[in-house]
Amino acid sequence: MRTSHLRTARTALLVAAVAAASLGLTACGGDDGAKDAGSASQSAGAPAASATTGTTGTTGDTGTTGGTGASGDGTASAAPAAAKGSTGGTTGGTASGGTESGQGASDATAPVCAHGDVKITAAKADEVPTEHIVLTATNTSGRACRLLGHPLIAFGEIQTAKDVPPVAKSKPAAPVVLNPGAPAYANVRVSNGGVHEDNKVVKEFNVNLFAADGPAEGSVVVAAPAGGLAVDEAVAKTGYWTPELRNGADEF
Repeated sequence: MRTSHLRTARTALLVAAVAAASLGLTACGGDDGAKDAGSASQSAGAPAASATTGTTGTTGDTGTTGGTGASGDGTASAAPAAAKGSTGGTTGGTASGGTESGQGASDATAPVCAHGDVKITAAKADEVPTEHIVLTATNTSGRACRLLGHPLIAFGEIQTAKDVPPVAKSKPAAPVVLNPGAPAYANVRVSNGGVHEDNKVVKEFNVNLFAADGPAEGSVVVAAPAGGLAVDEAVAKTGYWTPELRNGADEF
């Protein structure tokens, strides 16, 4: 009986010990489980926070970098671009607009050359016998002026002299604008050469200019080349004023 009681007591102690151990293990397992759950939760939460942070960071970076970069770079870039644009515009305006437009404006707005603006001289062409002379009109006014049309020539008294007709093919395509000191030329046929009963010796003759609305008032007296000119008014012709004599156009 005593042995039976002892065995029963040992069995009870072992059961109690096992139960206590089980409780301890359960308690430990519960803490570890909680820790694991917390870790899992934290781990799960960390990515979420990271994702949010990452999104915010990305947005922030994009927003900051993009905004600041776009805004900063855009502003920085825009300022030079605007400066270049302005400079380009100013330069373009000055170089293209100013130069080209200025020349165009000069051609269009330069005053018409008057008698007092030019000096007109005559020289014989390099030929024998003399059939042509070259008139040269030099701008002596100190400013640019437009020389219109052709010289209006009278070989004799203005009231009775025959008009010398112009040769159409010698007319220049663009207006003749003379800068100060610049010349223009007109080729003039005075005869067919040789001796002719209609030839007359001319020591000087009158040259008139065109105004904007027709022949100008008055005229310039031009001295004939040395020895005078043998002029046949029936065959006399004149070319238009041009910046230079042109082969072909001024041969008549």
